Amino acid sequence: MRILVANDDGIFSPGIKALAFALRELGEVNVVAPDVEQSGVGHSITFRRPLRFKHTASAGFGEIPAYRVDGTPADCVVLGNQLLGRPDVVASGINIGVNMGLDLTHSGTVAAALEGASLGIPSIAFSLDASGEELRFDEAARYAASIVRWVLEHGLPPKTLLNVNFPNRSPLGIRITRLSTHRYEDSVVKRIDPEGRPYYWVAGKPTAELEEGTDFWAVQQGYISVTPITLDYTNHAFAAELRESFRLETPQLG
Repeated sequence: MRILVANDDGIFSPGIKALAFALRELGEVNVVAPDVEQSGVGHSITFRRPLRFKHTASAGFGEIPAYRVDGTPADCVVLGNQLLGRPDVVASGINIGVNMGLDLTHSGTVAAALEGASLGIPSIAFSLDASGEELRFDEAARYAASIVRWVLEHGLPPKTLLNVNFPNRSPLGIRITRLSTHRYEDSVVKRIDPEGRPYYWVAGKPTAELEEGTDFWAVQQGYISVTPITLDYTNHAFAAELRESFRLETPQLG
């Protein structure tokens, strides 16, 4: 089996190293990751400048081929797929910090898996709760390997990926969850630079409702959250309502 590992924290992150090493037992692993942190870039693709794709022995992956890209997580999946051969699965992470609820709209970790799924490749995003003093990447990576093995054996439906969040403790088990209301309440901090000109920091405070069955609830209770995510953003029920409404209210042409 051929496994492509990517992330948004960058090729030197301890999370991607733990994930890559844990997946070696499942097949041929290639690492393709941003050369610097790309958190929060979402599903952006670089197309107005060239990209660099360089083997990086100094990242500490040993015999695992590792490449750094001066682009986004989605760029890494595109280049890895084109230059190294089509993988059987894309594994993104392990991210430093959870990606739940509305986080998915800006997460580079999830975006790498989204890109994989859009290419028809079974894809999984892995993130670890970073609220504790010590980050348990190795333990999370062992569970991640089990989930990747399951996906390799069973596959995923078309246009579907798995979004996995680990608690920063020994998990009590796995829960299949839905997305929560987890989001960041944005605030803008204004400051003045040494030349007297204003500049701004966009800050955010995480907030969510603790609803049973959601990803946030599962991680807070000490479980691994596994949420199936579909690329089909269509609200099919409302589309049917709109179709009927427009049929009744829009004048017929001709």
